[in-house]
Amino acid sequence: MANKTIAMSKLRRLIQLHNQGKSKLFISRYLDLSRNTVDKYLAQYKLMGLSLEDVEKLTDIDLDKLFFIRAQEELPPRIKALHSFFPYMEKELKKTGVTRQLMWEEYIAKHPGGVKRSQFNEHYNRWCRKANPVMHISHKAGDKMYVDYAGKTLQITDKESGEVIPVQFFVAILGASQYTYAEASQSQGKEDFITSVENALHFYGGVPAAIVPDNLKSAVTKSNKFEPTLNETFLDFSEHYGTTILPARAYKPRDKSLVEGAVKILYTRVYSALRDKIFFSLKEINAAIRELIETHNTSKLSGRPYSRQELFDEVERGVLSLLPVKRYELKQQSFATVMLNGHVYLGPDKHYYSVPYQFIRKKVKLLYSAGQVEVYYRYNRIAVHPRIYRPYSYSTITEHLASSHKFVTEWTPQRFISWAESIDDDVKAFIVHILERKQHPEQAYKSCMGVLSLAKKVGEDRLINACKRAIEYNLYNYKTVLNILERGLDQYDNSVLTEQAMPDHGNIRGKNNYR
Repeated sequence: MANKTIAMSKLRRLIQLHNQGKSKLFISRYLDLSRNTVDKYLAQYKLMGLSLEDVEKLTDIDLDKLFFIRAQEELPPRIKALHSFFPYMEKELKKTGVTRQLMWEEYIAKHPGGVKRSQFNEHYNRWCRKANPVMHISHKAGDKMYVDYAGKTLQITDKESGEVIPVQFFVAILGASQYTYAEASQSQGKEDFITSVENALHFYGGVPAAIVPDNLKSAVTKSNKFEPTLNETFLDFSEHYGTTILPARAYKPRDKSLVEGAVKILYTRVYSALRDKIFFSLKEINAAIRELIETHNTSKLSGRPYSRQELFDEVERGVLSLLPVKRYELKQQSFATVMLNGHVYLGPDKHYYSVPYQFIRKKVKLLYSAGQVEVYYRYNRIAVHPRIYRPYSYSTITEHLASSHKFVTEWTPQRFISWAESIDDDVKAFIVHILERKQHPEQAYKSCMGVLSLAKKVGEDRLINACKRAIEYNLYNYKTVLNILERGLDQYDNSVLTEQAMPDHGNIRGKNNYR
């Protein structure tokens, strides 16, 4: 197997061990390679006159060009023809319905004297592993987008203070084409993470069937081998874009190897290019990153006659789902305890929203955007309402309420205002003041009910006068009206109640006597 190709990571280790003085026999056993393979690569290494430092500076792509291409020249013509077919085959396999069997049949049609199917598959697997150990994993076009953060941060500088601020480096990569997106962000927090994922989708101009994040806290609330618990906001984000979240499994490196491989390449192509430059904002550094990413995407893939950009344009762009008309609205969150009346209170709006009565006295989470309010209990959504900005009022779904609470749904501000208006405008004005001043809607409704029900006891005329009197006092509650009626103050003329002026008298001291 003298012509067997090996992964670039293994080639680097081979050269390192050689420079440490290890024997060829030791290297062969340690790396599980044949003696002939070790001899071949060491001979190439010595022939090129490279140092260990030179090798460590090379990317996997450059190292592959130096070693693998030379190995290709040693192959028999039939195998060379086979290998020249593989880049086309790799691209075609990413298309829906295309199989290795179909590709072998197409190969044999072009090369009747070619290798049998078992050899065909074996050679293809070796070819796929030549530079990237994970390249042989089959990725269908439009299927998955992998996202992660680089372990090393970038940095921007505060223009005024000179403080160096670390920023995160977000990377996204499509499985089939390896088309890559990257940006710097302030943090790995939920808001920044979702914004970065959304920016990636708009960069691609479409939505894959699934998004594969690492087990970031911003994406996964609770890890689980079979059914991880997703962050509510990220789950809501995925529903908005019509995609699925498939978190990478813990301790399963192949689930995220593609994006991790992309990060390693970008360390060389982005980090090294930015190392001597100073940026004063995220906008500045991201503009520089975009230029470098474009170069990365338009460069030819290792051992392939096409770039990530070309592969994306040909096989993946057209199968991505359409973007929604509107971008996702990031949601704020708050916590509340469900009240005995089956409602929760959203503090910023001073508004109440119903939840199923079974959750009375339970602590729940509210996620709200500009247009919608969602209520969650233990990661399950139990209610959703349009957001209403009217303070001290209720948004109620009748089915949420227990039978003892359903009568409250018949109480509305407009009902009480209309009732009062049917009696008199002054009564209406008094009722409006009650509705505006009470902190809790139910409290206001009870006061209104109490005031208006007095019309049956004392008559509408007395109630009208009592409301007029209360307005003059600037007191707006049921007890004030009741007190006025009980004391008969509604029947007195205003002139009688007006405080009379004190007469001048020599025995009465005025304010000037107490200086």
